[in-house]
Amino acid sequence: METWLLTLIVFSALVVLLAIGIPIAFAMLAIAAVGIYFTWGPQGLLVLFNTAYAEGTSYLLLAVPLFIFMANILKFSGLADKLYEVVYRWMGGLRGGLAMGTVVICAIFAAMAGISSVATISMGLIALPSMLQRNYNKVMAVGCINAGGALGILIPPSILMILYGNMAEVSIGRLFAGGMLPGILLAIIFVVYIGVRCFFQKNLGPAITEKYNWRDKFRSLKGVVFPIGLVVLVLGVIYTGVATPTEAAGVGAGGAVLTALIHRQLTWARMWQALKDTLRLTVMVFWIIIGAVSFTTFLAYAGIQDMLQEAIMAMEINRWIILIAIQLIFFVLGMFLDPAGIILLTTPIFVPIINQLGFDPLWFGILFIINMEMAYITPPFGFNLFILKSVVPPQISMADIYRSVGPFVLLQAICLAMVMIWPEIATWLPSIMVTK
Repeated sequence: METWLLTLIVFSALVVLLAIGIPIAFAMLAIAAVGIYFTWGPQGLLVLFNTAYAEGTSYLLLAVPLFIFMANILKFSGLADKLYEVVYRWMGGLRGGLAMGTVVICAIFAAMAGISSVATISMGLIALPSMLQRNYNKVMAVGCINAGGALGILIPPSILMILYGNMAEVSIGRLFAGGMLPGILLAIIFVVYIGVRCFFQKNLGPAITEKYNWRDKFRSLKGVVFPIGLVVLVLGVIYTGVATPTEAAGVGAGGAVLTALIHRQLTWARMWQALKDTLRLTVMVFWIIIGAVSFTTFLAYAGIQDMLQEAIMAMEINRWIILIAIQLIFFVLGMFLDPAGIILLTTPIFVPIINQLGFDPLWFGILFIINMEMAYITPPFGFNLFILKSVVPPQISMADIYRSVGPFVLLQAICLAMVMIWPEIATWLPSIMVTK
């Protein structure tokens, strides 16, 4: 069969399976199994077993369940309440202060958890009722939580960075370092936007009426000691070369358990729940990994990858136009597919093209992650939109949640453009770090 015809059949089948509701992991795995069977016969199916075994036993990917466990323990640690108390006392007197502080808390949780759901759920349960009670505009209140929660995949440690680094053969530690400054930059952009808009539109985020003296403010800072200590511990051992990301994930998981114990929030029931949630999410991630790697292995052996890459490289157009077109493809895919699936599906296709065009795959990976952050809050199927819907009060509709993310998606696009124009934002810190 001609390669172009096989390509058309494969991607048409993928679209059909996804359209009828088949999970992306099983859609890719089914196409790979059928394609390999009809291309090489039953003996070719051994490729699927070898692929699943190799990925399932990867030492690098051991960091995934450890970071997920760390995030699930942090949900029960009581840190979110203490951090919000700090924000309330220090920033509540500013217009939009609670919303700006919520973004800051989300950034701190991003540096501890590696996934977006922890901050999104925590702030949806703690910050949102507080803001609504103080007459914050509901769209602004929901929007800052949606956008702030998505920082969890850009500010390291990040599960998606681990997946990208594994597929693209880029150092995970350097990816973590590369995401730090763009993540801080994006958080600052969110805070500035909220502050400026609430300054001119006072009804969006009125200042709180309670007053706190300096003694009360400084006393509340005890709540940030453990979060900052955990962040420094996990990221510090990576950036200084003391530990690999997998080893750092173990350190972080142990630190999260210790933090929950110190705050007297860890019970056997909560530990059991954290373990079950970790198992559930880890299994989902690894099924996506196995499905995507099997699918891309089939594409490689069938010559589809080479054909797509040659077709793109044959276009006599500026390399920056190709890069922008790839980002637009990511954005559209992010509206409908799981970001982890997008990374695992497209990385083997686009990274070789990026290398041939002379772009840095580490820098491209950070652009990729920023784009996937947009996917987390982009309608109609952004993960954070539905996570937040599960915890908001009844008076906030799905339409309100959809409306809340518009300005923040635009701000994410601005950050993406800034990192694209000034690559040093993503590449400077990795260039000076020690790796192990």
